[in-house]
Amino acid sequence: MQREVVDFFVDGVKVLGLPRSLGEIYGLLFITTAPLSLDDLVRDLGISKGSASQGLRMLRTLGAVREAAGNGDRRTYYEPAVDLKKLVGGFIREQVRPHLDSGKIKLRFIAETASLTADPVDKEFFNDRIERLESWMKRGGQVLPMLQKILGQ
Repeated sequence: MQREVVDFFVDGVKVLGLPRSLGEIYGLLFITTAPLSLDDLVRDLGISKGSASQGLRMLRTLGAVREAAGNGDRRTYYEPAVDLKKLVGGFIREQVRPHLDSGKIKLRFIAETASLTADPVDKEFFNDRIERLESWMKRGGQVLPMLQKILGQ
């Protein structure tokens, strides 16, 4: 059952375009009854220490993993955050919002470049496409706060 749960989360992060190791780490923490250390994750998943460390750092940034009480040794132990509201909220805050913000800057550059196009037919086409992108970005910016409100963020 453990492998199936890990694979379930691996499939989920693939859909989101995130590294496989994030799904493996989160899945193993999710299905394991006790908190795990970095060394435990490396051993149980067969991934490098660097990959495990980087994955834990990203999962912590997303709010998907937190430090837990260990068994008295000097290692740091981790456990999953299992509150869906916090998981989705962390993903929106750390992954989606920055993409929307950088998209606005890129769209301004694209619009400026399109305005320099000499051919009026191409210019009209490019302006239409830019307007569509701007509309999509605006809608995305409107949907995110509603989604966060629905999830109680």
